[in-house]
Amino acid sequence: MKKIFGGPGTVCGLLLRIGQCASAAASIGVMLSSTEFYNRTAFCYLIASMGLQLLWSFGLACLDVYALRGKKDLQNPILVSLFVVGDWVTAMLSLAAACSSAGVVVLFARDLKYCNIREQFSCLRYQVAVALAFVSWFQIAISSHVTFWILASV
Repeated sequence: MKKIFGGPGTVCGLLLRIGQCASAAASIGVMLSSTEFYNRTAFCYLIASMGLQLLWSFGLACLDVYALRGKKDLQNPILVSLFVVGDWVTAMLSLAAACSSAGVVVLFARDLKYCNIREQFSCLRYQVAVALAFVSWFQIAISSHVTFWILASV
């Protein structure tokens, strides 16, 4: 297999995983700090999806650290196919959660005028959490694209 920039067991791959963890954790934290998010199903789905993203990315970041410290090669076909499937599943869940939450935020802010003076701070937090979810999705999309091309180069 060819060593590709951002693949498993590389420094760039580790940085991508850390970025995914950080943006997923930040999205969860911002959403949890807002009021009454638990009354909206899309926001609960966002938290569940970002939680899965956080666990998956943290596990692979730990595996990358292990590979870098021990100079191990993680690019064998079985491991990379597992990475591809896991990245694709978490990427699709993250994108679906971010899009549905963004739809609810747009509905609240523009259509229902829910974000009046009293709720403006909560709406801003909803928007920030959704933006961070899209950042996390973008990073996992890069990782899944890279691991797919590593698997294809067998």
